[in-house]
Amino acid sequence: MVQGKRLDLNSAELTTLVYMAITTVMILVFWTRLSDPWAMLGLRGVALLAIAITQLTYRFMPRRVAMFWRCLPLFVLLIWWYPEIHHFCSLYPYQDHVFAAIDQTLFGCQPALEFDQHFSSALWSELFNMGYYAYYYLMFAVVVFYLICRTDEYDKAVFVFLGSFFLFYLFYDFLPVAGPQYYFCALRNIYGDAGWGDSFPALGDYFKDHFDMIVPEVKGLFGQLVIGAQEIGERPAAAYPSSHVGMSTVCMLLAWRTGNKWLVGVLVPFYVLLFCGTVYIKAHYLIDSISGLFFAAFFFYLTNKVYESYRRR
Repeated sequence: MVQGKRLDLNSAELTTLVYMAITTVMILVFWTRLSDPWAMLGLRGVALLAIAITQLTYRFMPRRVAMFWRCLPLFVLLIWWYPEIHHFCSLYPYQDHVFAAIDQTLFGCQPALEFDQHFSSALWSELFNMGYYAYYYLMFAVVVFYLICRTDEYDKAVFVFLGSFFLFYLFYDFLPVAGPQYYFCALRNIYGDAGWGDSFPALGDYFKDHFDMIVPEVKGLFGQLVIGAQEIGERPAAAYPSSHVGMSTVCMLLAWRTGNKWLVGVLVPFYVLLFCGTVYIKAHYLIDSISGLFFAAFFFYLTNKVYESYRRR
């Protein structure tokens, strides 16, 4: 509740403000090396304005509506924070050659290049693209379920959700990995039909200014939706570990916590297809997707502990 004119920030708003503070310091530190630091600061001004507006208006709404209204701009801002990862991580040499080599060593091939060749029919293409695109609906379903059916746990669930997202984003800021759809496209552009042999050459800061990517053949509606989403917001960054796998795993852990077997049962098939889809559409090396599971478990544990400590205080 609001007492007088005091701001009553919920845990999700506080988490967002902490992320904004950390990244603002990063902007100031790397100011001369960033392409448009003023625009990045401007986005933070918009975020503060959005939080202020929800603070002024939520008290006039029914409880559940107010709870969702206060978090809505924070969810939308996740889309706007994502492109900034490229600005930060492209300050360092890209490490795709390392992760491509790991895949080659572990699996004896490049799963991201061969997966769709072995499952090339329109049916498989649509299933895996549907799974990849279901990422957004899976997150929405879990958040809304908590809002409607586990209202008293909604604040904690949103904190874990946003906190895990921000931990992934901060990790990406310092580990530049573009992903196979960018890396192998770059190798083809650089080395042509002659290929690059058995090695995986380092490309330095190539992806700072090059955005060409392998565009898969569209075989249906979901393939078109995935390509459309990538054209709008995808960047050569944030490949390791896979946040698609990581955040969907966090959502599955939140769903499991509810004890609702129907919710978990409905989401599991989409979750499995999503995991496969990350490699199928070449967004991630297989090691990225596998690592996403472990990062998700750690971030889930960490954000829960932080929330409990915060609440005790």
